[in-house]
Amino acid sequence: MVKVNAMSFALLVREMLAGSYTCQELAERTGLHYVTVLTYTREMHKAGAAHIRAWRMNEKRQYVLKVYSIGNMQDARKPRAALTPAQRTQRYRMKHAKTIPSPSSAVPSIQP
Repeated sequence: MVKVNAMSFALLVREMLAGSYTCQELAERTGLHYVTVLTYTREMHKAGAAHIRAWRMNEKRQYVLKVYSIGNMQDARKPRAALTPAQRTQRYRMKHAKTIPSPSSAVPSIQP
């Protein structure tokens, strides 16, 4: 009798041996649910059977997507954000300071 969990885990390991993938890519390639792949990869990482090979950006340009690979190697360092929160706030304020009129410029001055 073949157990389904053993088969699905074998599919996951086979794909991870073939290359390095994010959990979303592994879910698409194996047909497993994303949460199942996430759970398996976290446990493999915790046990030392897998490591984080690289980090990828999501659509918001944040390094949050882990690329897993089989092996007990050191994890890749997570890259730092391009801008600190203070720098982002400053850039936002500078950009919108030009488009929003100040209260003093909105009221015309009356000269006698």
